[in-house]
Amino acid sequence: MDHLSCSKTYLEIPFAHRQWMHSGHCSKIHGHNWTIEIVFQCKSLDSNGFVVDFGELNFLRDWIQKNLDHACLLSADDPELVRFKDLERDKLIQLHVVESASCEGIAKHLFETFDQMVRTKTEDRTWISRIELYEDTRNKEYYTKPN
Repeated sequence: MDHLSCSKTYLEIPFAHRQWMHSGHCSKIHGHNWTIEIVFQCKSLDSNGFVVDFGELNFLRDWIQKNLDHACLLSADDPELVRFKDLERDKLIQLHVVESASCEGIAKHLFETFDQMVRTKTEDRTWISRIELYEDTRNKEYYTKPN
């Protein structure tokens, strides 16, 4: 069966993260300008002939702005998480906790989050087939749901 696809890119989203178990500088909080490319897929086009209507994706942009823009992403098992939650409570940071704050872990988190949102919005007609996450312009991670 043919699957049709398209993609939408959200450019230069500034947020920080840390890999607390890393032996080098990545164990410290540091930021990047991230780019998220979302690849959509469907079996049948909508009534306009679209895989997804780009004008109807405000819910993804809004989620990104609310949860990622100028946020600090930490792994759920970060031993300093309580301290960071105190900083969030005091409105010094915006915290977003993920299973793993590595580039790979963030890509997986975005895939799982966005896929559910898109499926709900399109009544399962469209889904996410791939997330490409750029850590600045030098590094890129792909996440595709395993079979």
